[in-house]
Amino acid sequence: MKNSIITTVMIILLAITPFAKAQFVVTDPANLASGILNSANEIVQTSSTVSNVVKNFNEVKKVYEQGKEYYDKLKAVNNLVKDARKVQQTVLLVGDVSEMYVNNFGKMLNDPNFNAQELTAIANGYSTLLNESTELLKELKQIVTSTNLSLNDKERMEIIDRVYKEVKDYHNLVRYYTNKNISVSYLRAKKQNNAQRVLNLYGTVNQKYW
Repeated sequence: MKNSIITTVMIILLAITPFAKAQFVVTDPANLASGILNSANEIVQTSSTVSNVVKNFNEVKKVYEQGKEYYDKLKAVNNLVKDARKVQQTVLLVGDVSEMYVNNFGKMLNDPNFNAQELTAIANGYSTLLNESTELLKELKQIVTSTNLSLNDKERMEIIDRVYKEVKDYHNLVRYYTNKNISVSYLRAKKQNNAQRVLNLYGTVNQKYW
């Protein structure tokens, strides 16, 4: 009975039904993450100029914005049992990874301290981290929606805990990677006595990236 309840709740988390707007499309977070990753890979594979990077990045933004309503609704889901809450947090961490990428790389495209080759290299780093997070999310989906009776509750929850911890590690890596790239821009701007421009672009005076 417990396994049935938990599995049902997790399936709901992984495919939330409409409850605010009739036209809201049910979204599979694993497919959403894959869509963002595929668009991010396009930057690495086809971008040779800043204009091409911008063009391809706009496709990434489009995919992310289509799924943002899903993540916002998922954040509003409360009163979940402990194991289902862990699944929710894992999905939201992957969403946050995508958000960090979309928001910060978008700012880097307007940063004169990076050239086209560097932007492509940065995009490649993001793509690698996004890929690992996406694969973990796919693994999570397979576990929580599986009807495989070879896994008992304890084994299933252990896998969920492991995936959550690994996704959290990648979430921290994306944050670190973002901050290190911003710090490069800051140091370059500082040499040109133009550090304030970087501060204005990436955050408030209360935020530190180096």
